[in-house]
Amino acid sequence: MSRSKIILIGLVAVVVVVAGVAMKRGKPSAIAAEAVKSSLTVTTVKPEVRVWSERVTASGSVTAWQEAIIGAEIGGLRLADVLVNVGDRVKKGELLARFADEMVLNGIHQQEAAVDEAKAKFSDADLKAQRAKKLNESGVMSLQDRQQIETAAKSAEAQVKTAEAKLEAEKIKMGYTRVRAIDDGVISSRTATVGAVSQTGSELFRLIRRNKLEWRAELPEQQLQRVKVGQTVIFHPANEQQSVHGVVVRIAPMLDAQSRNGTAYVELPADKFMRAGMFVQGEFVLGKSDALTLPQSSVIMRDGYAYVFRLGKDNHVEQVKVVTGRMRGERVEITGGIDANAQIVGLGAGFLMDGDAVRVENTSTNTPAKAASPSASRQE
Repeated sequence: MSRSKIILIGLVAVVVVVAGVAMKRGKPSAIAAEAVKSSLTVTTVKPEVRVWSERVTASGSVTAWQEAIIGAEIGGLRLADVLVNVGDRVKKGELLARFADEMVLNGIHQQEAAVDEAKAKFSDADLKAQRAKKLNESGVMSLQDRQQIETAAKSAEAQVKTAEAKLEAEKIKMGYTRVRAIDDGVISSRTATVGAVSQTGSELFRLIRRNKLEWRAELPEQQLQRVKVGQTVIFHPANEQQSVHGVVVRIAPMLDAQSRNGTAYVELPADKFMRAGMFVQGEFVLGKSDALTLPQSSVIMRDGYAYVFRLGKDNHVEQVKVVTGRMRGERVEITGGIDANAQIVGLGAGFLMDGDAVRVENTSTNTPAKAASPSASRQE
């Protein structure tokens, strides 16, 4: 081996020894320094306890509270005029349609004449009865003749009452030629057609009484047991920012034998967003309870599970599986996995892995609500 090769091998050995000594003395390598520089900057938060309402979500159909059928109360007459259409709001007693009334009016005139005739006969019979009474007192008329005259007077009086009753019936028929609203509400259906000849009882209109709607929610037996009359139900119509509130007014006494579901009836306010026939979701507000919450940005979903990153020793994070519950706005309830004193990564959690080193800025100073007085808990 040449002298130059021996010198080169010696220099390499010296470099290796020097590097080993430096590592033993704890000098960071260039790789380690680069790793420290690459740690993420995050913010941290502490869980907050907030007073949240307990809710049960259900689906169901919106129907009319009561839908009245308005039909023809007289038959054989031509429909002369229709004054309302579907969607019109009407008041009780308002005229909706009118039948041709010539035939009924003619019947009234005939019956008025019959009443006058009956009254004239009664007047004559009554006069005879009064004369007979005077003659009977003088002894000129026999008792039998007097009784016959009095009977004829009573019969004439009864005929007057019969004629007057028939006249009243004709006037009632005249009222039937005017179709009127039986209550305040909204016309939901119209089958009345001008020129059609009606039959007694045939449907002309349908009316949503008082424009009141109700929602019929199907609930499993366990959830239905928690629903009570008077509870509030919240609806969120599609594409609308404003929610609609209803009230439970009654609960079905029986469950469906097949599905084991029961029905809760919820009264809805008159609202432009709700229509009979809609299928909507609603939330029954059952009460309030404490909820340990975090911002949604702190909770990461991976492989179908929810995780948070808890700040540990030397600013290294630990990935912790948690159980989530209710959600309100930008916060989510944590029902298991951490306690109220944990320091949790807020912003930046989505870029972390278990064991990563982080640099913390703007650390939250939230006080765990469980350690504070009950009045300090936020209500939502």
